[in-house]
Amino acid sequence: MPRIIALPVAPHSGEEVLARCRRLADAFRADGRPVVLVRVERPNVPAQPPGSGFAEDLARPGDVLIVKRTVGAFHGTGLDERLRALGADTLVFGGLVTTMGVESTARAASDLGYEVEFVADAMSGFEAEEHDFAVKRIFPRFGAVRDTAAYL
Repeated sequence: MPRIIALPVAPHSGEEVLARCRRLADAFRADGRPVVLVRVERPNVPAQPPGSGFAEDLARPGDVLIVKRTVGAFHGTGLDERLRALGADTLVFGGLVTTMGVESTARAASDLGYEVEFVADAMSGFEAEEHDFAVKRIFPRFGAVRDTAAYL
């Protein structure tokens, strides 16, 4: 299991987030919409820790695979160029961790002119309170906040 999914997160476990993200990704693929998967690599280390790859069987042919080395997924990854080549104008966010990679990437996306949306139960934080604060107070200022059922 990827190490980030195994972290103690709340209010949803990493396994719950992964299951919801799988369902969303499958629905987006079936609808012909692109799916972007992001994983992190630690810079300046000789080898990545075990479990640093994508979750097993998550990536599919045609998905955009991004390896980031910063908190957000845009800096130095070519993500913006790839999304623009696909004609993407709205980005739907899920993943781990709510107030780190998800929020950082969403803020950059907004700065780049993308519409952003958030799937509240397809992400989780280090603490339930910080996740809830972002979902209720921060994310609505950037875009729509829904749950997985609203997309399925």
